Order: sequence, then C-alpha cells, then structure tokens
Amino acid sequence: MLALVDLEEARARHDDLARRVRDARYRYYVLSDLAMADADFDALLRELEAIEEEHPVLRTPGSPTQQVGAPLDDAFPPFTHLEPMQSLDNVFGRDELQAWADRVAKRLHATTNDSGTAIRWACELKIDGTAINCVYRGGVLEVGATRGTGAVGDTLTPQLLTLDDVPFRLDDPDPPTVIEVRGEVYYPVAKFEKMNEERIERGEAAFMNPRNAASGALRQKDPDKVRQRPLAMWIHGLGVVEGKEFAAYSDFLAWAKRVGLPVPDQSTTCESIDDVWALIEEFTEQRHSFGFEVDGVVIKVDDMAQRQTLGSTSKAPRWAIAYKMPPIEQQTRLISIEVNVGRTGKATPFAVLEPVAVAGVTITRATLHNEVQVQAKDVRAGDMVIVRRAGDVIPEVVGSVAGERQKGAKAWSMPASCPACGQPLVRPEGEGHHFCENVDCPNRIKESLVHLASRDALDIEGLGEKTVTQFRELGWLPDLAAVFQLDERRDDILALKGWKETSVDNLLAGIEAGSQRPLERLLVALNIRHCGRTVSKELARHLRTLAGIQAATAAEIEAIDGIGPKIAVAVEAWFATPRNADLAAKLTELGVRTDTDLPEPAVVEALPLAGRTLVITGTLEELTREEAKTRLEEMGAKVSGSISAKTAALIAGAEAGTKLDKARDKGVPVLDEAALGRLLDGADLDELVAEVAGG
Repeated sequence: MLALVDLEEARARHDDLARRVRDARYRYYVLSDLAMADADFDALLRELEAIEEEHPVLRTPGSPTQQVGAPLDDAFPPFTHLEPMQSLDNVFGRDELQAWADRVAKRLHATTNDSGTAIRWACELKIDGTAINCVYRGGVLEVGATRGTGAVGDTLTPQLLTLDDVPFRLDDPDPPTVIEVRGEVYYPVAKFEKMNEERIERGEAAFMNPRNAASGALRQKDPDKVRQRPLAMWIHGLGVVEGKEFAAYSDFLAWAKRVGLPVPDQSTTCESIDDVWALIEEFTEQRHSFGFEVDGVVIKVDDMAQRQTLGSTSKAPRWAIAYKMPPIEQQTRLISIEVNVGRTGKATPFAVLEPVAVAGVTITRATLHNEVQVQAKDVRAGDMVIVRRAGDVIPEVVGSVAGERQKGAKAWSMPASCPACGQPLVRPEGEGHHFCENVDCPNRIKESLVHLASRDALDIEGLGEKTVTQFRELGWLPDLAAVFQLDERRDDILALKGWKETSVDNLLAGIEAGSQRPLERLLVALNIRHCGRTVSKELARHLRTLAGIQAATAAEIEAIDGIGPKIAVAVEAWFATPRNADLAAKLTELGVRTDTDLPEPAVVEALPLAGRTLVITGTLEELTREEAKTRLEEMGAKVSGSISAKTAALIAGAEAGTKLDKARDKGVPVLDEAALGRLLDGADLDELVAEVAGG
C-alpha cells in the first residue's frame, strides 16, 4: 500500500475507494448480491482507513469508514434500534490482536495476562449470516429487525417468527422489562447444500452462498416463503436491557440459553490473550466442522462495567474486535469453460482458472454444475470471477465481478455433442443436467472404472485413477467386467515399469476380494443413476439377487419403501439397455457375487429396532460412527442424518454439536455412548429412553 503524500492525489484515490466500498455494501446488504470477494473488500476498506490516517481531513461523517451497514429497503417498515448496532473493527493476525488488547488494557489500567487487574475475554464464532435485532418487552417479542444502517433497520418480525430458533415468548418467569437481543440468521451448511442440489437437479439457479441466500430469504415479503427455507439463528449480542442486570456478557449468554434463545456451544471465555489466540487457532482449524459458515472469531471484554469505561467510536465498540480467518473466497481470471463427462454420463461444465490460493489450497479448476447455473451466474471466458472453497467441498465459481467484463466476452452454452465420444448430449425433461447416453463413451467407462474400485463400491486397493488410465491405454480395461479378468494378465503387468511382484499380487488380491462384496456394493459400482448406498441396500434387501432386480418392472421397484418413480424408472432403464444387460451377464459368468446377506424384509420387521429411526452425532470412543450405524441397521433401525418428528432417539458422543441442541429443543430423547452399548447388547430402546427421562 503506497503512501499518498499529495492531498489531491489522496482525495482522488479516497473518492474511488469510497465509491467501490459503498457499492459493495449496497449489493451485499440490500441486493443480497456479491460485488467482490470478502478479502478484496477488506483490502479496500483498510486502504481507505490508511489514507484517512495519513490525511485526517478526509475522515468525514460520510466516509464509509464511519458508517455501518447500507441504505434501508423501502419494502419494509423502518425500525430505530433502541441502541445502535455497530460494526466491529478487524484484526488479521496475532500481532494486531495483541496490539488491540494492549490498547484495551491501557484504557482500563489493566493487564492482558493473568497478573494484576486481569481482563476476561468473551470469545465466540463470527457467524457468516445476516445480522438481526430482536426486542422483547415483558418476555414477548415486539420487533425483529435487520441491522440496516446500524441506527435504523428493516422490520421483519413476521419473517423472523417463522424460524424455530426465534421464540415468541421467553421461558423466564421474571423477564426483563425490555431487552434487545442481537443475533445472526444463517443457513446450516448441510441444508443449504441439499437445497442447492435439489435446485440444480430441477434446472433452477442455485443460490450464491449461504450468507447472501440467508439475507435474501429473510427479505421475502410473504412469511410463508421464509418458512419454507431452512433458516436458523444464533445469539451473539446484547443491546438495551431494562429490568434485569448482567455483570458479565457470559452471564447474559447463560441466561439466554436458559430462556430458550439459541446460543452456540462454542461461545466461551478466556483468561488471557494467549488463551484467546490458542482458541482462534483451534477454531480456524475446525471452521468447516461447525455446521454453519464461520469467517472469524469475535473477542469481547466480558465485564459489563469495563465495557462502559471503554466506550465506542462512532462506528465500533472499543471493547470488541473481530479476528478474520483466511478467506474461503478469492478473485481470479476465468480462462475457459470446459465440459467433463462422468460415470453416469452427466456432462458437467467446469471453469479453467488462473491459479489462485483459496483457504490454503491452489485452485486451477472449479465446478459450474450445469448450463443453467452458468447462464444464471452469467460467467464468461475472460471474466474476473469469485471462486469459493469451503472445507472439502469441490471449489465452485460463485459469480463474475461486477464491472470487470472484457469487451466482446460471449455467453456460454452447452455444446451439442459429448467432448469425449462425439455423441449428442441430451437434457432430460424436468432436469438441469445434460447427459451423454452412449454407454461406450470412453470417459464414462474410465470414470466408472475408478468408481467401481472406490470405498463405497467394491473397495479395490491399488486400482486408482492412475492405474485405470495406464491399463486403459494398453487396452486391458474396455469395460467393468475386464477388471475381473486382470488375473490373466499377471505377467503382462509385472513387465510394466514400476510394478513389482508384491504390488501386482496385492492388486489381484484386492480385485478378488472386491468380486465377493455383497450385491448392494455391486449395485453402487454399476453407476445406475440415482442409485446410491441407501437405494442399493433396499433393492438388494427386497429383490435379493442381480437377476431379481434385472427382472423387476419399474412398478415393482417403486413398491419398495423409500424408492420413488424416478429411481424405479432409472433402474429399469439401466438393465433394459443391451450393453448393460450384457455386462450383468458377464459379471455373473466371471464369478462376481450377485446376492446379499442383508436380512429379508420379513426378518427386519421382527428385529428389535424395526421401524425406529435413530440419529448419531459427536465422536464415539468404542466404535466409529459408521460401525455404530451398521450395527444399529443390523438390528432393524433406520439411521438418519437429521433430527425429525420420526426420530426415536439421538445418540450423542463427545463434542456433539447442533444436532444435540435441536434434539433437546424438539424433545427428542438423548442417549450417551454407554446407553448405545447397552442397546447393541440387547437392551430395550423404550426402557433406555424412560431411564433418561426419569433421570
């Protein structure tokens, strides 16, 4: 960042930066749009602040550095907050955090460590959602509003009351006369991803990211439309309080939890700034495991009297700071849009990018899902785009950067033919994806071979993408059945560079073991559309053999509980294709296992946990969660990934998260790992639940 000595030069740069920051804020807060990546916005704001430090005359009340939020939305009534909702200043490293803590300590004549007049620090996750303010009078929600300009927000009370996490009445026999509770409305990541997957499958535009989608969803004029979205809320702030006193912020959070307000389990206190930094490092490492988007850690002075002493600037409290984690979104240039054809024939466009580091990983490619998404995002070759990578999720292009398009950039559309085999690409009615329907497409076969060897399918050690590619180039793997004839090529494989006798024997042993996996695993390996692990288990359980499934009609398949018409038609169509029917026959001739050990439906109905739905969360010590799931399913239980009205009990291990909170909110019984052990040993589920209720 260059110092601008000349005032006029500084003013010109300041004006340009201020315009860009205001535009980005308007897009973010009002339009729920994204003008630039977070890291780029932070960089602009920091440069603006640096110019004002050098030239204080430019720090006027109208500067974006002195303002919070953005203009209001005329569609909703305005609400003046009882106490303004300020923004937070940011730090980006250990030294900046220490410098802020030292300034706080100096103002309080205190110390940042455990000696002297210590400061206790309240720490909580910085949730990436949309800020709201709920005013309760006499324990009843009077107004719910957005942050807006900080002083005035948009009233969204009916919309907020559609959220399960927002109580209309606080569970407090002696509630405060008035209390402002601040929080963040957000999308749980799993529900957001599921919602987007369903939209993409239907050929609808996916939402940009959880943060912007939450803001847009909350601004629906019809509360019933908000109710249809899986929004949630966490509490993380306090405004005006009358009729009750809290000596510390942590006391407020404890009270909030007792009266039915949602408080994240991760909210805690630290006795020293060294402990705060250790917590920041821990949270940064775990940022993708919380179930909601996190972009930092907020550190606050816990003691309310100390906060009063510290006060605030015009836009931010001196007693709080936000540590910003490394961004999961960055800008880069989109070089071209290419198409990959997968194992089921799905044609997926992807972006070829100028390399960019996102969350510590260099990204050169990112998914664009399908033609509908490319056109909805209006991204084109040559555009500056925002790339997003959250945890283990495949990197994706969020959208193009406004105002950065090159002249003459052409809109993209799906090519008419498959780039791998030249056959037509077809988009089925009512779906968002195009497909190559050529079962002999070389790319489909290659991807299918890699999938066949994967852990969820036949789990063949040593048959990875590199080996598949090598053997395909030699003509040894023309189809899936050829995998089970590789034992005839033992000497040929040994003659290849890099192959030793041990590695060849291990590969062949892996193939032999894979050939004897049960039918439900084979079905996963066959790449039948919509046929994953759960569907494959039900097909195998009810129809028993590969031949039985092949002979079944779509109506007979649809009659199986949990299998709908789309899946039934896909299974029937797969076996009706001559090439696939020949493959099934060849696999049988080669001795690949085509039956199952799963108990028949009549047997399942007699099992002790038949008809009971359980959910597992947290870390188990004696078993992995997958092992526990398998054991419970063997006893007839259905093990679900989410809490619902059908959940008989939640099994909670260590470090259980939001599912535990949701179970308690909905009155779902919670069993610990000891109770799970007793259940697996034959104890009655209802008796265990009764013990928990009685205890």
